[in-house]
Amino acid sequence: MQTQIKYKRVLIKLSGEALAHGISDGILNYDFLEKICLAIKKCTELGVQVALVVGAGNIWRGRMGDKMDRTRADHMGMLATVINALAIQDCFATIDVPSRVMTAIAMHEVAEPYIRNRAVHHLEKGDVVIFGCGTGCPFFSTDTAAMLRAAEINADVVMMAKNVDGVYTSDPKTDPSAVRLDELSYMDILSKELRVIDSTAASFGKDNAIPLHIFGITDPDNLVRAVCGEKIGTIVK
Repeated sequence: MQTQIKYKRVLIKLSGEALAHGISDGILNYDFLEKICLAIKKCTELGVQVALVVGAGNIWRGRMGDKMDRTRADHMGMLATVINALAIQDCFATIDVPSRVMTAIAMHEVAEPYIRNRAVHHLEKGDVVIFGCGTGCPFFSTDTAAMLRAAEINADVVMMAKNVDGVYTSDPKTDPSAVRLDELSYMDILSKELRVIDSTAASFGKDNAIPLHIFGITDPDNLVRAVCGEKIGTIVK
């Protein structure tokens, strides 16, 4: 029996921390990245069109440059996302998954410039599309970039694969009484100031009615479970 999928086109947000999984003194755990890419390959073999937005917390975030000009520090963060995007593309190449890196800042020698119609064309062909450089503008996070790109390509859902297995009532690392929430709304995130995504991304998701699925990436096959509609993590409506 063929596995039934819930979503035809998904946008996966991968954090930089996920790419450095388990490595405290390095920026990239290539073995773990390969497991993520193999899980994404399973999704594509089920007929799912996959786009990725990648963060760069394993290399550089704009807020790390506390004595720097914020715009310049954010530009550095955008460039760092391209390092991760190219690493993901390289991993896809080793497992025979066609992929494209598209960046919001033009760098023709290493990636395609982001053009919405071309991105959709690549997805329809079955290529995995990896979006780098966030939105291309400072002061906006890659969470917001994920929401924006999802709206542009008409993704059915945004999947945020994190090191935590969902949204909790409080920080589970510091509060043993924290309870994981199966479902909540964007208004809950905004009104309760839950720090699972930034407020700009939450507002954009609410205004554009973008479904959001947040779950753990410690087991990369959670990606496959999510596209098949299994109840893991937290659904934001």
